[in-house]
Amino acid sequence: MSHNRRLSQSITGGHERSRSIGNTSPIVANSIPTFAQAAPEDLEAWMGDWRQLWARDIVDSRVVTVDVNISVEDACNILLSEDTPCLALKSTAEQSITGLFDFADVNAFLILAATKHSLSQDELLDNSRVDEIFTAARSGHVPVCLVSNLSEKNPLNILPHDATLISLLELFARGSHRVLIRSTDSSTDEFIGIVSDRSVLARFASYAEKTSSLWAFLSNPLLSFSLPSLNLYSSVVATMSTETVLDAMKLMSEEGVSSVAVLEEETGALLSAVSVTDIGKIVVPSESNQILTTPLHQFVSFIKIPVGSEDGADQYPVYSVLPSSTLLYTMQKILATNAHRVFVSETSMGASPIMSPGFSPNLSGIVSVVDILSLFARLANVQDVDPTRMKRHRRASSVSSTRSSDREQNLSRSNSRTGRIRRASSVKNPGSRPPNADLSSNTESTHPGAAELGKN
Repeated sequence: MSHNRRLSQSITGGHERSRSIGNTSPIVANSIPTFAQAAPEDLEAWMGDWRQLWARDIVDSRVVTVDVNISVEDACNILLSEDTPCLALKSTAEQSITGLFDFADVNAFLILAATKHSLSQDELLDNSRVDEIFTAARSGHVPVCLVSNLSEKNPLNILPHDATLISLLELFARGSHRVLIRSTDSSTDEFIGIVSDRSVLARFASYAEKTSSLWAFLSNPLLSFSLPSLNLYSSVVATMSTETVLDAMKLMSEEGVSSVAVLEEETGALLSAVSVTDIGKIVVPSESNQILTTPLHQFVSFIKIPVGSEDGADQYPVYSVLPSSTLLYTMQKILATNAHRVFVSETSMGASPIMSPGFSPNLSGIVSVVDILSLFARLANVQDVDPTRMKRHRRASSVSSTRSSDREQNLSRSNSRTGRIRRASSVKNPGSRPPNADLSSNTESTHPGAAELGKN
């Protein structure tokens, strides 16, 4: 059977299955794509199976609890030592989980410490929680409960023992990233573990392996799916490699995202990406304000070094897909690279996206885990699906976002469909020394955290 025949059947929800899922699908250049649709009988069969897939069976991390009153610094150290994506805060008095703390919250806290002198009194009055954090810092102890979900990316979501895959979609399709699953005994505050959005994505990929109709549906190219749900041609949040770590941190906070693309200054080529997890794992252990003024092209090398020394894997590059890449291939790439998103490029960058001088990747958007799960939620007839809701809320509530409009710049990309990339401005740490790449140097020994917040 020809490629064209297989593509036609796939787009109309046919059952022909092909194992040759590559980076691109056989689409004629400049053709108008047909939007992928699943047959009603296929949707009914998938829904029947998904209602019998238990959330408890796809738990991918344990629940690590800490007391709500331990310091933020101690909580950061536990995050690192336990190698866990988040901590659950437990009230000794109530013996219940009251919130979560993760690297996104660490990033938000560090931004407060680094930019406290630039906050006006009106901004503090408008945000009582920030004022509480400053007050606690002056006393020398900021309890982690004050910083729980400071990023507004880390809400506490709890589902019962009998929750299904559909129940998870109802949360993840609106921007959440993790859910706690209760134990069998609902009368206690005990949990089986945590289900992440990546774990749910992996389960759908596994289900497609055994379900030819879903395999065929996911074998359609990205451009044949609903673009708003995948955010294909929206602005890419990016910054230049010469900007500082603090610039990237602020940009993530202002735009309500958990990572930013890092572009070469001269060519605009995609160099890497920096996430809130990278910030937490490198900035916190450095115990120095110097790291905040490090240029991003040096910072991404610090991300690469420990990974390569541990397992030989190179996570310094980031990965991209084409608009003609299949959704299944995109899912597989996200899972294989342990990422939460891939960039969409109009130009193929090959297996490794390290560019030669003058090469332009023509970034046109991103596809994230949340975007893909929102698509599955629509297939499952979940109501009120909005993968950008939490992002919009984070942008509106960010302490620094009220001042960001004066610093925003758009970088024109003539070959991109929207040509818009959100770019960081040059916001340097007041009073800091010039950038220094030596992380082992503690000549400025002040930890960029509670101690800095406590200064008058």
